[in-house]
Amino acid sequence: MSNLSRRHILFGSAAVGAGALLTACTSNTPQENTQVNTNNEEANPNAAPGQKVVIGFSAPAADHGWIAAITNNAKAQAAAYSDVELRAVEAGADAAAQRAALATLIAQKPNVIVMLPHDGKELNSTGLEAMKAGIPVVNLDRAFPDALAYRLLIKGDNYGMGVAAGNYIAEQMKAKGVTNPIIGEIAGIDSLELTQERSQGFREALAANGLKVANRRAAEFTADSGQREAAGLLQALPKMDALWNHDDDQGIGVLAAINQAGRSEFLMVGGAGSKAAIDAIAADNSVLKATVTYSPSMASSAISLARLIGQNKGMSDLVELQVPKEITLASETIVKDNAGRYAKLGF
Repeated sequence: MSNLSRRHILFGSAAVGAGALLTACTSNTPQENTQVNTNNEEANPNAAPGQKVVIGFSAPAADHGWIAAITNNAKAQAAAYSDVELRAVEAGADAAAQRAALATLIAQKPNVIVMLPHDGKELNSTGLEAMKAGIPVVNLDRAFPDALAYRLLIKGDNYGMGVAAGNYIAEQMKAKGVTNPIIGEIAGIDSLELTQERSQGFREALAANGLKVANRRAAEFTADSGQREAAGLLQALPKMDALWNHDDDQGIGVLAAINQAGRSEFLMVGGAGSKAAIDAIAADNSVLKATVTYSPSMASSAISLARLIGQNKGMSDLVELQVPKEITLASETIVKDNAGRYAKLGF
């Protein structure tokens, strides 16, 4: 979170009692009508060890670089706190297996549960079950449709990823003087709401610049599926000016297909911000010129916020006494000029 200094105006009300007129006046000076975070150690003791918090954690199996980084970040952040005990449970291969594992975890009654579900809709009932049992749920990344199923939702900005990719491509086409560019898109798993949001943001950002997608394929967030779908898209578009691939892991396969086809006439934008993608952008030796972030560091933040919820604390940079209900992280654009700064966040 960025450092925020929020000023809240307190609206007072004047009351007149039966037969009595209040003649006292109320000062409207900023000092008396504001709540300001003083940002000193006494006001923000969050870093100091406090009440022990047992945090249950569940995320899909680490068969994907981004998912692996989610679990690694969560475990590392938990280990950084002497007052946190992390109980991680295997999520299994699908929503049903994760649901069963979480049922066992709920029975153990941890203080908070951090959950990245296989699918938010399918695990919604589990979130509700935990909340009804008095266990606050931090819903990570894939949102439950029911707001009662979570205490906090923290996620990346999927729509914003599409917007960032679309805006970058539009800017590059304008700079190159390409007035009617041929644009391709390789999405992730189409049944996931996050994929739909990414494509919507991309489509709408392009439309705002008078552009559109010429050919779109859906892959499966794997290198093999990325290579397969990219091969088909390249055959369908013998000439192309720009390509957005939603996911840097599947982008390994996308780049393999591009190299195999001997194509280099277009620029490519990736998604999520893997270390390999950031390094390739910095080296500037392929069609990959940018990637838009969807950082797995959100898992570290989820653990930190779960700890605060378990200790009934608010966020040190906010005036409010409780952690917010929802937090959406911004999607940033990594290009050659800033790749060095983002390298440490790559996964």
